[in-house]
Amino acid sequence: MTARTRLLDPSVAQAMSTLSAVAKRGLGDPALAELVVIRASQLNHCAFCLDMHLRIAREHGVPERQLDLLAAWEEAEGVYDERERAALALTEAVTLLTDGFVPDAVYETAAKHFDGTELAHLIGLVVAINNWNRVMVSRRIPPGGHTA
Repeated sequence: MTARTRLLDPSVAQAMSTLSAVAKRGLGDPALAELVVIRASQLNHCAFCLDMHLRIAREHGVPERQLDLLAAWEEAEGVYDERERAALALTEAVTLLTDGFVPDAVYETAAKHFDGTELAHLIGLVVAINNWNRVMVSRRIPPGGHTA
């Protein structure tokens, strides 16, 4: 496997970065934002994004136990609060779109824990990281080499 080093067009990269930053700020919880982007990156097998966002999560004080158990969050009772669990369920539903849509129950649960603006930013964040994951995986960019 070799990296496909053709650079992403700077205007596309800037637009994606802006979406990511605005969505994170609008969510208003940097630790939760990192849990969301890490979970999506796990599902998408993006080593580059995992490497970068695990470091950022630690900088934001996300507990190691949450990072260690994130791949099995549904079974890790008591590790994630209801708001985090709702965000992670929505992250998986938007990332995988297994049945071609986000199940109503998943969306409704998230809507109980996030106001309309926060929910819009949460969905925007999931969309943004899925875009980044797909760009990095399709280009086979290995972990490391990112900047803070």
